[in-house]
Amino acid sequence: MSHVQPSLALTHAGARAAVDAALAHAETLGAAFNVAVTDVGGALLSFARMDGAFALSGDIAIDKARTVVGFGGAPTDALYAAIEGEPAVRDGIGGLAGVAAIGGGVPIVVDGHLVGAVAASGGSAEQDKAVAQAGAAAVAG
Repeated sequence: MSHVQPSLALTHAGARAAVDAALAHAETLGAAFNVAVTDVGGALLSFARMDGAFALSGDIAIDKARTVVGFGGAPTDALYAAIEGEPAVRDGIGGLAGVAAIGGGVPIVVDGHLVGAVAASGGSAEQDKAVAQAGAAAVAG
């Protein structure tokens, strides 16, 4: 039995590709977004705030991406769906600093391995998720 296993790491170039793809999709929606990409440990690799995007939404995008990797790759909307029916759990998790269990954060998975997350903030939860998914697809696909 081995005590270590090899892993894949998201590079800065991969994070930039995710941000660029997310921003390109955001432009088609006609809204201003913040986009954040983290590695699997939650460290910020790349970030962009479109002209006109709310400044405080930047922290929300970062928190969404960190939430995805912190909860094993669960998209933020799926995490909320899993806890919404249990008020004590929902309020406890939702009250943790740096956790954003709202739509808009998705995992970046390469060859079946979680390598990071991309998240967006600035539109509706559905728009945020679509922007983030465009970013993740640029790396995973």
